[in-house]
Parts: sequence; structure tokens; C-alpha cells
Amino acid sequence: MDLKPGSRWKSAVCDAEIVVVKKPSAPIILECGGRGLIAGSQTRDAAASPSPEHASGTQIGKRYADEETGLEVLCSKTGAGSLSVAGRPLTLRDAKQLPSSD
Repeated sequence: MDLKPGSRWKSAVCDAEIVVVKKPSAPIILECGGRGLIAGSQTRDAAASPSPEHASGTQIGKRYADEETGLEVLCSKTGAGSLSVAGRPLTLRDAKQLPSSD
């Protein structure tokens, strides 16, 4: 899995789609719903569904990160599956605080 910045991936088990913002420091397999992501051009099995322990969902427009590898992704389409690396859930990034306009 070549997770280059700007590359698009989608879940094999739900509607979630992501764009890589920062590449990981080492080769990894990014998962959604408990299964590895597939390239954006591939079609998923419509009968597949996320595993119950990986079904907390993804939110459109939100960034997710893995502190251990430095990976950061942006969710471009909402899905029922949650993002993880080696079973470790990705954390939702907080929005950066903007300076006050006073």
C-alpha cells in the first residue's frame, strides 16, 4: 500500500473514502472497518460490512492521524467503518485555533 500524499483510497466494507495528507514513516496497511483500504478506482463488494469492533464511523471533512507512524488522512466521504492501523484506531484531529480578529 503506497500511501503518498494526495492519493485516494476507499473502504472495502463501507462508503468511506479518504485522501492521504501526510505519509507514514514506515510501510503500513491502513484499514477501515477492520479490512485494508482499496484503491479509489477499485469497486468494493456491496455485501461486505464493517466488523462490530471497527464500526464507529468516519466523518466527512475531518482529519485522522496515527501518532506512531505520522500518518494523517482527510475523510472525503462518510462511512460506517472506523480507520485503524494494525488494529490501532486513528485519532480524530482537533481543528487548529485561529487567532482572534479583535
